[in-house]
Amino acid sequence: MKEKFLEWLNENKGLFWGIVIGLAVAILFLTIGFWATLLIAICVGIGAFLGSRPDIRALIGEWFLNLFNKKN
Repeated sequence: MKEKFLEWLNENKGLFWGIVIGLAVAILFLTIGFWATLLIAICVGIGAFLGSRPDIRALIGEWFLNLFNKKN
């Protein structure tokens, strides 16, 4: 049974992740509402975008270091 599932999963990764993400979004809609779910999705999207860009990550890291290492 496990082997059949793993074989199906290897052949249908996109379908599987689509189902998982769709289920998670549906649960969020039902528990916290549309606007909170939308805010989470926007924050995740921005985080994914910023995390995928090494140049932006370096700029943000520099900014945080300068922010907390300022001398008054």
